[in-house]
Amino acid sequence: MSRAPAAADVIDVLVVDDDFMVARVHRAFVERVEPFRVVGVAGTGEQAVTAVDELRPDLVLLDLYLPDLFGLDVIPRLRTAGHDCDVMVISAAREADTVRGAVRQGVVDYLLKPFAFEDLRARLERYADRRGRLLGTVVRSQADVDRVLAGAAASVPALPKGMSVETAELIERTLREADGTLSATECARLTGVSRVSARRYLEYFHTVGSAEVSLRYGVAGRPERRYRFRAPATRTPAGGEARGGDAERRQPTTTPRMCVPEPATPD
Repeated sequence: MSRAPAAADVIDVLVVDDDFMVARVHRAFVERVEPFRVVGVAGTGEQAVTAVDELRPDLVLLDLYLPDLFGLDVIPRLRTAGHDCDVMVISAAREADTVRGAVRQGVVDYLLKPFAFEDLRARLERYADRRGRLLGTVVRSQADVDRVLAGAAASVPALPKGMSVETAELIERTLREADGTLSATECARLTGVSRVSARRYLEYFHTVGSAEVSLRYGVAGRPERRYRFRAPATRTPAGGEARGGDAERRQPTTTPRMCVPEPATPD
């Protein structure tokens, strides 16, 4: 069974989480990002399998600690039933074996709880871009194949040796939420890490294109390096492209920043 084609430019999403309040927040987050549309919510693994069969979503946001099944066990059941929907894991599970298992199951992304709206939005936009590239690619040569695979590999860059995912997420979130630019010293003060570590992570984000660097010249000494988060490009209503930072500035200032609360249980 393959899913029926969705409306043009719409990506249908199924949210799977056993905490109905968390599922509600996830749904609200997804519906703020175009062209995504939530078509259903499931609270157990069995409900998820049934919902995929009935709703045929393009993407499943999958919690792992479900009351009846471990989330990763849902994926082979979907494949056996003939469903080719993509799966993005959203979980508090940080065990290396679990992450490796998710990669082996072919998940398109893995987002740790708790997270802010911007964290999920960046991943959804990246997924939409990659999906559009895959669906629109005409393979005429090996170069076309290499171009698609290179784009998919670039979406989840590996951290350099000695850098942790948790610290990288902390630094990235701090950079996203900064009002303007940050120096390594300011970032260290906000996050509690050393200035040397903050500088290393900030330079890494600059290297992979997630941060911009500007120089501030003082009266004496070397210029200070200032960092600003660089959001992925998004489409404007007119069909052009705008930087994510500009898009954020166009958002109503009254919209509150939301975070998924830490669940009382492991997930």
